[in-house]
Amino acid sequence: MPILTKPLAKAKKYVYLVTDRNRSCLHVGMSTDLMKTMAFYRQMPNLFFDAGQQLTRLVYFEELSSENTAVQRFNLISKFTRVQKDRMIRSVNPDWIDLTVGLDFEQILISGIQPVKPLMRNFS
Repeated sequence: MPILTKPLAKAKKYVYLVTDRNRSCLHVGMSTDLMKTMAFYRQMPNLFFDAGQQLTRLVYFEELSSENTAVQRFNLISKFTRVQKDRMIRSVNPDWIDLTVGLDFEQILISGIQPVKPLMRNFS
């Protein structure tokens, strides 16, 4: 039996809602890595739906601490009607903006990557 030197970190679980540009289709999902999941949706937009229903906008997500809680929340949200899902989204994201932009920025802050500074030229 191998000896673990580091305790296993608990992975965060996410329950999310994605939609297309016309907000006509809503999809409930669960993931451990929201950025990879959204990258998958963008790379393979026609895998599940036709071109008019490309699910590329993350409009709602919840971060949960355990897989059991995430599965329960996923099952609950999956049973919601369209009106209930709309209300849930509008309570935190009234303009239905794509939340992956904020996640990208958060990843940059966490990783400590310094923004690129423009080169200053002397034009004199």
